[in-house]
Amino acid sequence: MADVGQLLREWRTTRRMSQLELSAEAGVSARHLSFVETGRSRPTPEMILRLSDRLGVPLRQQNELLLAGGYAPAHPESALDGPPLAAVLSSLRDVLAAHAPAPALLVDRHWTMIDANEAVLSLTAGCAAELLEPPVNVLRLSLHPGGLAPRIRNLAEWRTHLLHRLDEQATHLADPVLRELHTELAGYPGGASATRPTGLVVPLRIDDLSFFSVTSILGTPLDVTLSELAVESFLPADESTAARLRSL
Repeated sequence: MADVGQLLREWRTTRRMSQLELSAEAGVSARHLSFVETGRSRPTPEMILRLSDRLGVPLRQQNELLLAGGYAPAHPESALDGPPLAAVLSSLRDVLAAHAPAPALLVDRHWTMIDANEAVLSLTAGCAAELLEPPVNVLRLSLHPGGLAPRIRNLAEWRTHLLHRLDEQATHLADPVLRELHTELAGYPGGASATRPTGLVVPLRIDDLSFFSVTSILGTPLDVTLSELAVESFLPADESTAARLRSL
């Protein structure tokens, strides 16, 4: 495992902050921060967490920084099927069900589908069986030629949007799994949109329906697992889609 100072320097570089900027935001001297990054000074757990907070380091990676510094993790990581998360997950599943007949799904940090409402299951019917075998990656399912891609009428535009979003997420989280996923999806056919979108949102036009997406995350998660969950919900982007959903 890399030294905690080296890891902090990598996060600072990723966030494009100078030592002076970070030291000012964290309330430490630039000299001390330099000593921490070069390994001349061992940071306390409080210092690691303070710097991590100013750098916007996710909870999982904060635990990794603490371990690299020789300390115990500060944030619990509960199993999805364990009792501690049962109440929150039950409420999130209520959100998915209440969103019907529009599609909504619950995903983790790697875009693995944790749960989905009936509208998603109906929408993905007919996709290649191997893409629907758990664990289902929803981005792969969207852009794979055996998935939803042949039915997406604005595939180049939607594909460009998803790849850009995935690239930003991989950079923000410094996650090699997301980087590998981006490389895989970028190799799928479908083209790219060379022009900027002209509407208010980038729609997903699938079959004769048109949706825009909303991403919801927990506001104050203290658990690693919960901090990495998101609800992806789709809402009608035009009146004809809204009318179709109302008729259901």
